[in-house]
Amino acid sequence: MAHLFRDLSLGHSKRGTNAAVAAAASTVNATPMPAADLPSPFGQLSPTISDSDLRLTAYEIFVSACRTSSGKPLSSVAQAERSLTSSPTPIPTLPISPSLQRTLTSTAASRVKKAFGLKSSPSSKKSPSGKETSPAKAAKKPMTVGELMRCQMRVSEDTDSRIRRALLRIAASQVGRRIESMVLPLELLQQFKSSDFTDQQEYESWQKRNLKILEAGLLLHPRVPLDKLNTAPQRLRQIIHGALDRPLETGRNNESMQLLRNAVVSLACRSLDGSEACHWADGYPLNFRLYEMLLEACFDVNEEMSIIDEVDELMEQIKKTWGILGMNQMLHNICFTWVLFHRFVTTGQAEIELLDAADNQLAEVAKEAKATKDPEYSKILNSMLSSILGWTEKRLLAYHDTFDSANIDSMQNIVSLGVSAAKILVEDISHEYRRRRKSEVDVARNRIDTYIRSSLRTAFAQRGGAGGHNCQLTDVMIMEKADSSRRASKNRSNSLPVLAILAKDVGELAVNEKVVFSPILKRWHPLSAGVAVATLHACYGNELKQFISGITELTPDAVQVLRAADKLEKDLVQIAVEDSVDSEDGGKAIIREMPPYEAEAAIANLVKQWIKTRVDGLKEWVDKNLQEEVWNPQANEEGYASSAVELMRIIDETLNSFFQLPIPMHPTLLPDLMAGLDKCIQYYASKAKSGCGSRNAFVPTMPPLTRCTTGSKFQGVWKKKEKSPNSQIRNSQVAVMNGDNSFGIPQLCVRINTMQRIRLELEVLEKRVITHLRNCESAHVEDFSNGLGKNFELAPAALLEGIQQLSEALAYKIIFHDLSHVLWDGLYVGEPSSSRIAPLLQELEQNLMIVSDTIHERVRTRVITDIMRASFDGFLLVLLAGGPSRAFSKQDSQIIEDDFKSLKDLFWSNGDGLPAESIDKFSGTVRGVLPLFRTDTESLIQRFRQVTLETFGSSARSRLPLPPTSGQWNSTEPNTLLRVLCYRNDEAASRFLKKTYNLPKKL
Repeated sequence: MAHLFRDLSLGHSKRGTNAAVAAAASTVNATPMPAADLPSPFGQLSPTISDSDLRLTAYEIFVSACRTSSGKPLSSVAQAERSLTSSPTPIPTLPISPSLQRTLTSTAASRVKKAFGLKSSPSSKKSPSGKETSPAKAAKKPMTVGELMRCQMRVSEDTDSRIRRALLRIAASQVGRRIESMVLPLELLQQFKSSDFTDQQEYESWQKRNLKILEAGLLLHPRVPLDKLNTAPQRLRQIIHGALDRPLETGRNNESMQLLRNAVVSLACRSLDGSEACHWADGYPLNFRLYEMLLEACFDVNEEMSIIDEVDELMEQIKKTWGILGMNQMLHNICFTWVLFHRFVTTGQAEIELLDAADNQLAEVAKEAKATKDPEYSKILNSMLSSILGWTEKRLLAYHDTFDSANIDSMQNIVSLGVSAAKILVEDISHEYRRRRKSEVDVARNRIDTYIRSSLRTAFAQRGGAGGHNCQLTDVMIMEKADSSRRASKNRSNSLPVLAILAKDVGELAVNEKVVFSPILKRWHPLSAGVAVATLHACYGNELKQFISGITELTPDAVQVLRAADKLEKDLVQIAVEDSVDSEDGGKAIIREMPPYEAEAAIANLVKQWIKTRVDGLKEWVDKNLQEEVWNPQANEEGYASSAVELMRIIDETLNSFFQLPIPMHPTLLPDLMAGLDKCIQYYASKAKSGCGSRNAFVPTMPPLTRCTTGSKFQGVWKKKEKSPNSQIRNSQVAVMNGDNSFGIPQLCVRINTMQRIRLELEVLEKRVITHLRNCESAHVEDFSNGLGKNFELAPAALLEGIQQLSEALAYKIIFHDLSHVLWDGLYVGEPSSSRIAPLLQELEQNLMIVSDTIHERVRTRVITDIMRASFDGFLLVLLAGGPSRAFSKQDSQIIEDDFKSLKDLFWSNGDGLPAESIDKFSGTVRGVLPLFRTDTESLIQRFRQVTLETFGSSARSRLPLPPTSGQWNSTEPNTLLRVLCYRNDEAASRFLKKTYNLPKKL
């Protein structure tokens, strides 16, 4: 802490400038930081008395007490300055008390700072602006103690001036009378009337405050207990309550003021020792609360964690209030200890030196507590210490939840303060301790022992694993882990090895305790680390015993738990032994607290059976869940099947469980596990694509070749032949799919997405396997440097094949099944010019939007490309195998070419669709065939003859053979040329086909 104290500039207060005074005074209405969880140990006053009321009353007591120390009249500095500046001629003023008027000059370090071991701020020679102060600036008029106290207590100049004016009047009217023999609120009520205030509200507020203070000091918390037979308390109570409802007329000797004075004086002048002092502010806890307000002024109003450099001068003046408040050095030490501690807590516990200062002050309190037997003192001290101890123990009984890397530096100070408070409470206040021999009780060691055991039990019960909140632990509850492990061991043969994880977590907790906390606690308990590991050993041992009692067969989980428990025990014992090297018994007492765990020595290797059980169970799971899978695209945002998510979760969990098995042969057995999981994923892919059909399932069977009749419009021909064998273009598999929603377009997209997601997950899993191998104790470099046995061999190829098959099935289903009514049944049927491609494009675009919205972005281009290929194939099939309902003249070629361009443009989508290169690549076949439709018939016949002769050789010279249908359309392929002639609507083509092949005009 670098700024707890702020030094003076060149021997003068930095508050010496008018700007500084104004800044400090501007905080009159500021309120200190509340401490809701830290109530005052000195008791609560009436809720009608606010902190502001107490502060103003304390300030009045301070000014009046300092005035009497000199015996000279008191005047306000501010008043004197105003008098000098406003009057053309000097007006004589009464001198200020030397104790208040004395210029503040701070030495390099105050006595209080030296006592606390605190250093001055390095900014002590800087002005509030942060710049070095020059001699000229330092020569400005310095601040007096009175001005400083006014600013520190946030009292305005007007209020201060009014208080001093009243004290001057009181001094003038009661010469030689000590302030201790007066009741200050009563005297102030006597001096002022409503005209002395800016408004009636301020006057009434001022009067009520003084009346409430009189009630608190004389009736609620009197120094001398009230006599039940005395009627004065009842009279005073009636006067005060009446005045609170209807303000008194103060500032004169009227009847109401005389009644108030008589009642107040009769109560205040009662004494236990015969002294003449008035007792109105020295009853507990009113005196402590007022004194707290004065001590709070030692803290800078602008830097709430800093004690001002002028604390020596200020404290000297504050102590002059002891006579009025009934305080002494011992009570001062109690109150100041609390103020320092309270300030540390309420300012965010950031300034450790405040806590250190409170601890140093408490050491003084401890000396005084040993030397006094005063029951009242002991009662107050007990209350204060109990509050401090309660606060510290709330944190220390669970210090793992309290301290982390950000505040660990404060732990030693908090422990020191708590131990000091406990020692005073036990050794100096407890009667039981005094009856026993001191050597029988080591308060500090007992408290630390309690803190360690309590905090570690709490940490064990509330946290576990690595990477959590304070002591580097996770937020998973250790006890919950143990309970779930115990239940699993009873209910299932293959439970998760939770206690093995727990053993690792406890080991980490022990190491963290040894490194972070034990070095701090060792100051009070030499075996702090030993106590910590003994506590953890017992906590884990209780859970282990219950776990072992529930094991009915030796499982890999049991193997890991027992091996982990054995390792944990060795680690804990090692820490205990190291911590006990210098102890008198060599740590035997701690070791006796750690009876050995009953771990099984012989562990059979059942890992291969474990693998087989897991793989068989996964295959059964795939069968069951894929039968129920609906392939719903709304299942999640990415549009994949929920069964795939669960599949990969199970596989990931299986791999994690495998590497958690405490065996030394992970690399050796990993290939067995990977092969089993690989086959499960391959099986899932095969089941996921099953029944979805393929490309050939949707392509229609080509009808037999016919020739066209010249001029025929083919009205209704296709409709009549709809049920002919040639129109049965789908096999039984497709017919089954038509009635199953799981094979719709969105569902096929989900299937593709699912396989793609599994492919991506496999890559992650393979990397994770390598990471697991690197972390295996028994793994060698060669175990993870090559991919043998650590990669999925079958699943990636099966998934890729599945995506390809499903993508083609989806594409050809859309074109040849879902759009058959506008393609196969509509495009160019009858007159080409009246049955063009627009309806097909419209519905195809709608399907493309559905696919684009549903399909995974990584496979979207592939699927759209397959749809484009299917549409090009469908377009060619209509032109070359569309049946007798279609015929094309040479003049129709332009229509066909324009329609095909529109089809390509749909997929290009003005540059937002597929790349132009891809479209050109897959449209090559169509572009090669389309020129045949604008070629004249004679040229086509001649080209057909030539190509047929080239294909079949000399055997074709006598009679041209009928070329087989290959389906590989090409402008130089005989069957393609023949089909163009078959659909050529002119006489020459019809004669050639009739003569050469005797083709009919209709089916």
